[in-house]
Amino acid sequence: MTLLLLAGTGEAIAIAQALSDGPLPVVASLAGATREPRELAVPVRAGGFGGDAGFRAYLREAGITAVLDATHPFAARISMRSARICHEESLAYCQLLRPEWVPQAGDRWVMIEREETAAEHIAPGSTVFLATGRQTLDQFANLDACRLICRQIDPPDREFPFANGEFLVGRPPFSVDEEATLFRELEIDWLVVKNAGGEAPRSKLTAARQLGIPVAMINRPKQPEGDKVTTVQAALEWVRAL
Repeated sequence: MTLLLLAGTGEAIAIAQALSDGPLPVVASLAGATREPRELAVPVRAGGFGGDAGFRAYLREAGITAVLDATHPFAARISMRSARICHEESLAYCQLLRPEWVPQAGDRWVMIEREETAAEHIAPGSTVFLATGRQTLDQFANLDACRLICRQIDPPDREFPFANGEFLVGRPPFSVDEEATLFRELEIDWLVVKNAGGEAPRSKLTAARQLGIPVAMINRPKQPEGDKVTTVQAALEWVRAL
């Protein structure tokens, strides 16, 4: 029996550490979105699988008998494919899906379905902090009358795609005070965030609440059917029950 851990989150790091000295062979998979990811305590396979056929072939060649999906809540394409193929191949599959954020008293959230619809709520001339990563940056092209600041973990490998924007490099976690200080210095008018959930990333939302900054919150994409857990501990219990 060999477990494939679909990684890329803090939860995956904790799971890998917990399973690293156990009896079950574990291999972690990273999609390669981050150039210098944090180390995992188990063997790592980096890069894509080459579509459905490649994923099926890997599962068979590596002798994978169970898949624990601890990818980002917005890595829906990976999760949907993994759940479907595991079902078709009669392999155990479980998704660790952290709870969504919900607004608290004092929050000024606008819920949106897609990046493009942020422009329906953000006034021209606003300074907008995009805490959404570089992969969907092009979808904010219609915010051309705003100043855009996109934070990403890795140094940029290309120019900012719009003349009205700039990259800001920073590796989380960030404290509430750090986020609040940054938002003041940049004179941020709007924050755009994907509803990823989790405690560490919540600091930017707390800072926005304290400063009265409105937030355009992007709803999660559809998630796969199948077994789900919400915590690292529950994920480890699922593994131990295999």
